[in-house]
Amino acid sequence: MKRRDFLKVSAAGAAATAVASPAIAQSSPEVKWRLTSSFPKSLDTIYGGADQVAKYVAEMTDNKFQIQVFAAGEIVPGLQALDATSNGTVDLCHTVSYYYVGKDPTFAIFASVPFGLNARQQNSWLYQGGGNELANEFFKKSNVIGFPCGNTGTQMGGWFRKEIKTVADLSGLKMRIGGIAGQVLQKVGVVPQQLAGGDIYPALEKGTIDAAEWVGPYDDEKLGFAKVAKYYYYPGFWEGGPTVHAFANLEKFNALPKSYQAILTNATANANTWMAARYDMQNPAALKRLVAGGTQLRPFTNEVLEACLKSTNELWAEISAKNADFKKSIDAMQAYRSDEYLWWQVAEYTYDSFMIRSRTRG
Repeated sequence: MKRRDFLKVSAAGAAATAVASPAIAQSSPEVKWRLTSSFPKSLDTIYGGADQVAKYVAEMTDNKFQIQVFAAGEIVPGLQALDATSNGTVDLCHTVSYYYVGKDPTFAIFASVPFGLNARQQNSWLYQGGGNELANEFFKKSNVIGFPCGNTGTQMGGWFRKEIKTVADLSGLKMRIGGIAGQVLQKVGVVPQQLAGGDIYPALEKGTIDAAEWVGPYDDEKLGFAKVAKYYYYPGFWEGGPTVHAFANLEKFNALPKSYQAILTNATANANTWMAARYDMQNPAALKRLVAGGTQLRPFTNEVLEACLKSTNELWAEISAKNADFKKSIDAMQAYRSDEYLWWQVAEYTYDSFMIRSRTRG
């Protein structure tokens, strides 16, 4: 190449770089967001989902998009996380949408409702069955967009100071149980109490409440419930596979570059998988420790489950008659549930049942 031609090419390349660099820089701006969690730092797995999102986002943007995570109470109380995001006090929150059924019971459907979907089915509905689209059509009314960002798997039915053998045993029982599940149990005689995680232990210890549910063995052990209640019931039929959500303020999300929107979407999906896997790893050992320490495991009787299922179906009919959003969403979820369990009974349930029976044999 002649020296004159080389200089022309070099000059053209330099000019292109000069044009391209500002464009690249402009598409990757410095962004700093604040996230408020509904959970204390001590519950490292459910709280940790938010930390995972912040970590993934920072790593995928060379620290240009940073999310600072605050525990419940550091900016707003845990049960006000959605409001703080909706009004722009924070940019993002990590919470469970059923906490907000006081605003509209439809919020519960996209987290978990009694006799709803298990964790895998929930993810299938949200990611592949139109659930996320239906959810965000509803969430838009609160000026937020939601992303699945964690799942605990099927939860435990909670800690009781006395045995529950019949529906009559539930009459007058004061139980910490939130949201729409509390409305179901109220129909069978329970007096529901909504308390934040950190307030449950002292209430159970003092006898202000007779029973409490939270998540499962790993978290429940951390919160010390075994010290103040003897009987540990299962399953938590009101939370077959609850989704924890990350909610972003809608205007602030829409203002992000498309690449940052995609990064946040994928970061929350990673955290969704991380949380479920981590609980599945932690719960078996925690359950062994609890039982070794004297905890009495008890299944809810069929009588109790059938009565609660009947109450659930009655409640859905009552709410659907006056709330179109709820009816549209619950009908969609239940139709998906029917098909999922049609498939589940063929392969998943058959396989799991056999493996559970054979676990101690070899």
